[in-house]
Amino acid sequence: MAGPRLKPSHMALAVGVGFAALTALSGTAAALLRWDDESEVHRPVFSNIPGPLQVMFYVATFVSFVAVGVLFAQRFRGYERGTPDNRRTTTKNAKRRVADFRAGVYMQTVMRDGAAGLMHSLMYFPFLGLFAVTAVLEIDHSLPERAKFLHGGVYQAFAAFGDLMGVLFLVGIVWAFIRRYVIKVYRVRIKTRPEDAVILGTLFLMGLTGLLAEAARIALDGQPEAERWSFVGYPLSVLFRNSTYRVNDLGALHQGLWVAHIVSFLGFLLILPTTKMRHMFTSPMNMYLRDRERPKGAMKPVPNMTETSLETFGAGVVEDFTWKQLLDTDACTVCGRCTNACPAHATGKSLDPREIVLKVGEVMAATNPGGPVSPVVGTDRDITISSNNVFERITPEEIWACTACRACDEVCPVNIEILDKILDMRRYLTLMESSFPTELSKMFNAMENQENPWALSNQTRAAWAEGLPVDVPIVDGSQPFGHEYLFWVGCAGSFDDRAKKVTIATAKLLQRAGVDFAILGPSERCTGDPARRSGNEYVFQMLAMQNVETLNGMGVTKIITICPHCFNTLENEYPQLDGRYEVVHHSQFLEFLIASNRLLLDEATLEERVVYHDACYLGRHNDVYGAPRNVIGSLKGIQIVEAPRNGTTGMCCGAGGARMWMEETIGKKVNTERSRELIATDAQRVATACPFCYIMIDDGVKGSPPPAPSATS
Repeated sequence: MAGPRLKPSHMALAVGVGFAALTALSGTAAALLRWDDESEVHRPVFSNIPGPLQVMFYVATFVSFVAVGVLFAQRFRGYERGTPDNRRTTTKNAKRRVADFRAGVYMQTVMRDGAAGLMHSLMYFPFLGLFAVTAVLEIDHSLPERAKFLHGGVYQAFAAFGDLMGVLFLVGIVWAFIRRYVIKVYRVRIKTRPEDAVILGTLFLMGLTGLLAEAARIALDGQPEAERWSFVGYPLSVLFRNSTYRVNDLGALHQGLWVAHIVSFLGFLLILPTTKMRHMFTSPMNMYLRDRERPKGAMKPVPNMTETSLETFGAGVVEDFTWKQLLDTDACTVCGRCTNACPAHATGKSLDPREIVLKVGEVMAATNPGGPVSPVVGTDRDITISSNNVFERITPEEIWACTACRACDEVCPVNIEILDKILDMRRYLTLMESSFPTELSKMFNAMENQENPWALSNQTRAAWAEGLPVDVPIVDGSQPFGHEYLFWVGCAGSFDDRAKKVTIATAKLLQRAGVDFAILGPSERCTGDPARRSGNEYVFQMLAMQNVETLNGMGVTKIITICPHCFNTLENEYPQLDGRYEVVHHSQFLEFLIASNRLLLDEATLEERVVYHDACYLGRHNDVYGAPRNVIGSLKGIQIVEAPRNGTTGMCCGAGGARMWMEETIGKKVNTERSRELIATDAQRVATACPFCYIMIDDGVKGSPPPAPSATS
């Protein structure tokens, strides 16, 4: 986005002018050269349309394409305000980018929601088909007589295809109207604006007048036998032909319908860059740019806080966001899937992920260089935006309600990166404004002084290993590491009494399988995940750099951990600080030991019905879903059931994003809501692969009406 290279706004303008130029050249060539098709079965272009109307059509289309280019260029200047973000296409990511783009244009992501996906497909694919019909007709119109191809059987197939696309398109529009204004789907209804009626009305008028104009033309031509392939236009032409219309009246009717069709098409062009319909272009762009350098579980890196010359951190004004984050706001289809998926929103908190995207977009649009542009959706007239500060529209309460579960990112059909925006705004609030929940002060102090958020002495980290039948080797951080694996216990596994049971069980299983491992004990510190997710990059770097120095100095290469938060941080974020290790979650490692017969479970039996709760930082952040289920399934007699929301759609326990250390005083408690959902499966036991989830779900099921299952990890 920087330097002397062609800017996106220039490219948008060039595309608009290019389409305008093609339109002008096509119309001029057809008018001057008059290459007509003399075949008996063909489609005369501009049949019954007088010359002045033809000229007006080409002039109006030329002007409209230029206007579209100018309006899109003006919007693109808003994205150019953002900071750099390397989304270049390389030989390494080109294949993934094409796959992401293909998934978008093929509607694969939208089809996750069957009803809405089918509705969009009925609008989208027929629209592309109708666009192709128009383009092919104009191309054939501009070719010399010997090169024309739209006649005979080809024309008949062309006519049938056009009618089919027209009917499907109208079905999709009507379905969209019913969902929005009759059924009133919640996530759609709450963001319905007058412009939605304008969009649907324009599209419906464009499709309907196209079919009616075709019918009037066929009737005017005397209903040629070859036109029977127009299986919609031909039957309608019979109605026109058998009515009281005379030939002159039919001619006027046809011209009126043709003009209405063209006007609706020109209206469509103008609403493209000025309403959320722009997502027809911005969404595929956004999906193509999905692939990035860092893993999806990693936050954006920040320079060394003690050395950097940066004067601001995080995102507080529009210019603090990356250009990709600003493009995100215009790629939003306002579908509300993220709203439905958000556990904070579902339990009565003020956070709505869609609103975060839209509000950033509102501020960007209102402060756009060269004058305001339209926001993604219309805003209330009472709302005023006086600066480029996004906190004019977004409250801290919204930002701090987030559990960082990544459900919003996972479900978004156009790959908008919502969580990144929230976490960047947390960085700004914490580092620049010192504005964060009071409970976090205690957590920050504990992490600085005791090197863990539990505020317990770090010297007791290995106390859980006392009294085990076989001693667990404890390695001093200043010594070379002489074992194959480091068992990274984590803070919960070291200090929480419930999580300690998991730590002990895992250590015993590793010993039984003959795994050569050791722990750091007091030399282990918190990975810094809670500090980073709550915006305190300073505390994160302080702890992470010490851990990296210890691990690199010892020569550690392989790490096993029971905590998905530690797993995610060690695997995905420590490489930003030159800490590169082979990190495996204990469920993955146990799966490996069982599969390789190093851990035999022949005599292990559990005659219970068990429901597995997916941990967000293992699942959505790192795509590990099968390993925990496979380990549980290795037990004889067990019956595994699934909650309604599982896998990529699983509901958060409420502890992520440092919410573990914040009070939950608004609405229902997330862990209670999730626990009730798990209890409803009639399972006798809840299993999870995360100590945070273990703690939260255990509290949740104990606080639920009996009979409540027990939680295990």
